[in-house]
Amino acid sequence: MYDYLIQHARILDGSGADAFFGDVAVSGGSIAAVGDLSAAPAVHTIDAAGRYLTPGFIDIHRHGDSALFSPDYGKAELAQGLTTVLNGNCGLSLAPVTGPHRDELLRYLAPIVGGLPEGRDFPTMEDYRAQASTVPQRLNNGMLVGMGTLRACVAGFRDAPLTDEEYHRLHALLEQSLSDGAVGVSLGLGYAPECFYDTAGLIRALEPLRGSGVTVTVHMRQEGDGVVDALREMLTVARTLDIPVEVSHLKAIGKKNWRRLVPEMLELLTRARQEGVDISCDVYPYPAGSTQLIHVLPPEFVAGGMSALTEALRDPAQRAVVRERMEKGTDFENISMLMGFENIYPTSLHRPENQRLEGKSILEIAEVRGKDPYDALFDLLAEEHCAVSMIDTIAHEEDIDDILRLPFSSVISDSTYPDSGLLHRRVYGSFARILETYVRKRGVLTLPDAVRKMTRQPADRFGLVKKGRIEVGADADLCLFDLERVHEADTWLAPERLAQGMDDVFVNGVPAIAGGQFTEAWGGRIL
Repeated sequence: MYDYLIQHARILDGSGADAFFGDVAVSGGSIAAVGDLSAAPAVHTIDAAGRYLTPGFIDIHRHGDSALFSPDYGKAELAQGLTTVLNGNCGLSLAPVTGPHRDELLRYLAPIVGGLPEGRDFPTMEDYRAQASTVPQRLNNGMLVGMGTLRACVAGFRDAPLTDEEYHRLHALLEQSLSDGAVGVSLGLGYAPECFYDTAGLIRALEPLRGSGVTVTVHMRQEGDGVVDALREMLTVARTLDIPVEVSHLKAIGKKNWRRLVPEMLELLTRARQEGVDISCDVYPYPAGSTQLIHVLPPEFVAGGMSALTEALRDPAQRAVVRERMEKGTDFENISMLMGFENIYPTSLHRPENQRLEGKSILEIAEVRGKDPYDALFDLLAEEHCAVSMIDTIAHEEDIDDILRLPFSSVISDSTYPDSGLLHRRVYGSFARILETYVRKRGVLTLPDAVRKMTRQPADRFGLVKKGRIEVGADADLCLFDLERVHEADTWLAPERLAQGMDDVFVNGVPAIAGGQFTEAWGGRIL
């Protein structure tokens, strides 16, 4: 007798093939049978007539490293059909965090992944996985090891090449983290301290991965004027080391770059794949991103860490230098020049007197405070000790469409989880948005292809061989829904609204949502 029998479903198996009508049986956390099972006995039977049954959705790019220790973690994810998440992206993983730069590193990570959970410490990846395994999980969570975190562990935020001894310690930390169960490696070349590598230094840092088959995700060195050269750099890395590379949240920042640079990158990617380079990409379905507010500054000013940067922003002479670089600089991702202060919105403000400014642009904050935008920005960062997130409007909708249509692109959210403040709506809505907006309303993707990009394709990218598919023996991570009722309920000013439309969601054969309601069952695992 099966544990669950889902009958009369329109089954999308994750391969991209068209839906077929049939039944799926679940036992012991796995898919036990697929086909005509009308006579099969089961403890629980669900009539899925008129609805789609798909594999559980997979987000390979989230920043919930700290959030998964919270008792509320997982509801925003499950409500949009997510059953598996990979954290530790953009080179910014919450483990391993160790050594003399520990405290500075934790302050740097907080606006993206949240603070260190109370009573926790993660000097190794094994410490992280072991402690996470003691916390009940609503969904499956895997962890990438961030190369930015590793570099900060061994050398802090110094703007200089690593020494031979530092490379040795970096490689030891990398190899140990993979041995401890990290499912891949992430790079954040747009952020300190990884932005201080040249290409040769980066290749040397990744040397232990040569020919290993371990997937490396990358927030590239630039996503604005220099994004094509940044992609060429990663193609060089992939070819030199013979490693699979996943380009994270592909885009072209800056109005002058819209509809111009993305086509060039898609051609480069397609040609490289034809030549045998194992490279692919992913994209989130919003024109606005989210990261640390300090990312608008020239990267060399982050070299001393958050404390030194805060002091520099309090010094009129240093502020003048920063301002001049921002007014003229084209050798870094100069977001204020590319997009304007009217498109940069600080979030996660901690001081009570500043919290009323959340949701306002830097330009609006400048007007409120009677200052020019540069002084308003510098003052706010200094007051908040630089621990501020931002939402910034950066990409073009038609570029997003083109990237989504690529046969080798996956869907991600790039959700960040700062300790407080206004979240980006993608935390709550990304995968519902794909179904509602990009499939049902606009027809950018067919439903079978959208499901493939949210299930089997990302699963295969990271070797999750039992995830992302409906077939006998696969993990019973499943979503049942009526496409017409899937709805992204969040808005920019009210992002914390759960997506709607998932009738049933199974995680490893356990019903996490049943009849449209959360259960108290916790079927998730640490991958």
